[in-house]
Amino acid sequence: MLDADGRRVRIPELVLRYLLLLAVLAITIGPFLWQLSTSLKGPHEDIFSTPPSFLPQQPTLHNFGRVSDTIPVWDYALNSLTVAVSSVVTNCVGAALAGYALARLQHRGRRALLLAFVLAMLVPVEGLIIAQFTFVRDLGLNNTLIGVLLPGSVGALNVLLMRNAFRNLPDEVEEAAYMDGANVWQRFWRIALPSARGTLAVVAIFAFMGAWDDFLWPLVVLSDPSKYTLTVGLNYLHGTFANDERLVAAGTIIAVAPLIVLFGALQRYFFRGVGEGAVKG
Repeated sequence: MLDADGRRVRIPELVLRYLLLLAVLAITIGPFLWQLSTSLKGPHEDIFSTPPSFLPQQPTLHNFGRVSDTIPVWDYALNSLTVAVSSVVTNCVGAALAGYALARLQHRGRRALLLAFVLAMLVPVEGLIIAQFTFVRDLGLNNTLIGVLLPGSVGALNVLLMRNAFRNLPDEVEEAAYMDGANVWQRFWRIALPSARGTLAVVAIFAFMGAWDDFLWPLVVLSDPSKYTLTVGLNYLHGTFANDERLVAAGTIIAVAPLIVLFGALQRYFFRGVGEGAVKG
């Protein structure tokens, strides 16, 4: 067998590669598959048996119904969806505009702004959470979904991804548009943005995942249970039903399912977009 460079791969090396791939697959996908199996097991199945039984003997969807009977999971999911979709919109718009300004526009302080975005990625979220909460409270947005959205409305990583994608655009293309009379907005909307659609999909996925999976910030800023996001609401399953692992597993699958659907729909754009934003630094 030949590798990507046309070199012949020996059998022991090929076996080692596949073993490493299987090990990585087991580590990354294994916990999710175990949670899925647990969520489908009936009430009379022993989930702590030795050796463990991976496949459910009596598959059932009853545990998912019990989750909705225990907590208003669909209301929590709607709150999470509202925040996540809003985060996608704000990140795509804000990161595209900021990335284009950093990559294609000549202005004073561009290098300083680029350094500021890089430094923003180095500061841990836990170190800013008190300042963020004080800022949101002073704006009167605590205990609101807007307050949950605001700190992550435009991510520094997303801005840098869009900047790198716009830098890959040949200068000649934009110069030709300028000679034809296109202004800055026309060059951005009609030339630069279509060339970075793949990276825009990456930004959308990152923004949705970050907002959907966030637990600490919504827990800090929200106090009204009716406004809880899904990650915060599912925490009730651990506190009230700590011994019912089937219920916890079903809640986990409900939380993960939208992410799988989103990535499945945008995966071809995702892998193309990673390449767009990683060629130039």
